[in-house]
Amino acid sequence: MAQKPDVDDPTREYPEVPTEPPAADPPRSSVIARVLIFFGIVFAVIVAACLGLRAVDVLPSFSNPFAESTTDRSQPVLLQSMRDLSRYVAADGTFQVIVDLEENRDNIPDFLINRRILFVGSGTVEEYVDFGTLSTDALQVDNEKKSITITLPPPQQGTAALDMEKSYVVEEKRGLLTSIGDAFRSDPDKQQRVYQLAQQRITEAARASGLDQRARENTQRMLESLFTRLGYTSVSVTFGQP
Repeated sequence: MAQKPDVDDPTREYPEVPTEPPAADPPRSSVIARVLIFFGIVFAVIVAACLGLRAVDVLPSFSNPFAESTTDRSQPVLLQSMRDLSRYVAADGTFQVIVDLEENRDNIPDFLINRRILFVGSGTVEEYVDFGTLSTDALQVDNEKKSITITLPPPQQGTAALDMEKSYVVEEKRGLLTSIGDAFRSDPDKQQRVYQLAQQRITEAARASGLDQRARENTQRMLESLFTRLGYTSVSVTFGQP
């Protein structure tokens, strides 16, 4: 009968010890991401610290290196003419007109070739009396009776002057081919035509507005007040025929 080996008997081979696999190196992209995050945090801390020090006036202020700037290279103003004026502006009126101007071609669809502009024009028209055209017998004076008679030329109306700060384009529509053509060339004459049409409409409206009569009344009151202060008791102001 075989004997059982004693538990304390030495063994000929060492038992196998389970070993863990070696840790794999982290991927390179992960290392780069961690470095970028670290430097980003450091940069944010530095910027916040600089802004805080600037807020308490510890650091000098610095300007934006990409700030927008405007350079004026305009030439000096050139005096072209000078003249003496003898006009008395007796009245003026401010008018507003809406110009709806459309240009198209016959037998061509509007979506291809057309141009429509809606423009609001605001302008002022002056009514004046030109004292430079008075004749030698326009003023009749009687010092004994303290009376004076003045014959003036009729008031004249000036051309409307557009106020570009109050004038603006409301809407502009252009056809497909018109838009393509405008992209390669500019036509300032079309815009000038709109301005001229607005001036013409305002000038015509001023003639029917009663501005002429208002100018006559204002001129008469001005001369009566002037010569009354000079001691004349009777002042007569008349206007010639247009």
